[in-house]
Amino acid sequence: MSTVLEMRGITKAFPGVLANDQIDLKLNEGEVLALLGENGAGKSTLMNILYGLYTSDEGEIYIRGSKVDIQDPSDAIDLGVGMVHQHFMLVPVLTVTENVMLGNEPIRNGLLLDRKKSAGKIKEISEQYQLDVDPESYIKDLPVGVQQRVEIIKLLYREADILILDEPTAVLTPQEIEEFFKIIRTLLEDGKSIIFITHKLNEVMEIADQIAVLRMGRKVGTAVPSETTEKELASMMVGREVVLQIEKPPSKPEDKVLEVHDLEAMDDRGNKAVGGVDFDVREGEILGIAGVQGNGQTELVQVLTGLRKPLGGQVMINGKEMTGASPRKILDAQVAHVPEDRQQDGLVLSFPVSDNLVLNTYAKSPFTKGFTMQDEVIRQTARERVKEFDVRTPGVMIPVGNLSGGNQQKVIVAREFSRPIKLLIAAQPTRGLDVGSIEYIHERLIEKRDDGTAILLVSTELEEIMSLSDRIAVMYEGEILDILPAEDVTREELGLLMAGVKKEEN
Repeated sequence: MSTVLEMRGITKAFPGVLANDQIDLKLNEGEVLALLGENGAGKSTLMNILYGLYTSDEGEIYIRGSKVDIQDPSDAIDLGVGMVHQHFMLVPVLTVTENVMLGNEPIRNGLLLDRKKSAGKIKEISEQYQLDVDPESYIKDLPVGVQQRVEIIKLLYREADILILDEPTAVLTPQEIEEFFKIIRTLLEDGKSIIFITHKLNEVMEIADQIAVLRMGRKVGTAVPSETTEKELASMMVGREVVLQIEKPPSKPEDKVLEVHDLEAMDDRGNKAVGGVDFDVREGEILGIAGVQGNGQTELVQVLTGLRKPLGGQVMINGKEMTGASPRKILDAQVAHVPEDRQQDGLVLSFPVSDNLVLNTYAKSPFTKGFTMQDEVIRQTARERVKEFDVRTPGVMIPVGNLSGGNQQKVIVAREFSRPIKLLIAAQPTRGLDVGSIEYIHERLIEKRDDGTAILLVSTELEEIMSLSDRIAVMYEGEILDILPAEDVTREELGLLMAGVKKEEN
């Protein structure tokens, strides 16, 4: 089997950080190489070097045996290297054809864009690789799974044969993941070679031929799925044994803490995003809301936390009317919020860790006396919380924006969990985190549940929903299709509901 790509001794340093340290990587023709590692392990930096977004300080890249010099993405594309980013690079108001031909527009008669030629080529690619994409569809009208196929077509249109896929299944339903893996196998049969970046170990075991593990900027090991286990891979990534499946005692739900009746809300574009949902969450239970991103979960959480005004309906917290209440009033009702976007809604990145740990309590005793903030009390409290919640930081006066994603999330968890709370609303609490940080967050959520806190967990990670929830509600196009006991539901049933197929229809 021939080698299509070799990266030898790749080293890349940023101020204060050695992101890649003498990394060697090899990709064979017609194979999937899975790239694993914690946040900050160096995966993205390494792939950005291969794709020409960065240049390495040291090291060499060989494609099909020839040394190459990749200075920018156009060099990579010319060499047959393409990348599908985790966040799609598509223009919603343009058609599939217009998106695919952007930057590589065919011209006829020396002047006019030849859309017909592009559409024909896209149709050929779609049929050859069983992608099932209509060249004339508008991106905004396509499900996320089909949008991802458009991204793949963009690479194939430019004749890429080395494909970098960054967290490609993050926004897909289980059924869409199965279809996606079929597409990958078709690509492999045609001689394409794939680097697959993911944190989902079960997917690595299913789709990878080779596995490379990075930790703290170095390659710490390689494996093949048939000779390893998910637990061994997780331990290699983190450097210690990791609990992958959280064990939790049966829940003991008591009084209702959150009651939602016929709640409606609009999105930022004036479209109805939440269409009359009803549910409740009780003390000592976790209600998980499953669904593909973009089905109203974001707007629902924003209404419940006071960040968006409802269009109609009712929200009751601890038996009190809280419909349309301000974030401060909801906060004072002993509600904690782990936001979906930690950097935009959860932290002030330029503020030190210490200040971020008291963002919701800085005006209260003991952090303020009269009109004066007690800086030393804040710093001492921060040092205690950093230790208790295992936040990896050089010090509490470091800007929180300098921390890794996992440690930023721990700062939010430490802040929200360090005061008396009755309701926790956790939206995508482990998004983008490595297995070690995920393990930690999951353990803390179960601890809070067992202490009697009512928890609303919103996640697109099906494994997370099934592992942590006591009951599961599935959201589709702004509605809750069903609420089921977690122990009675299968992955397949949830996947169908996430795709909008109700039980009576299947």
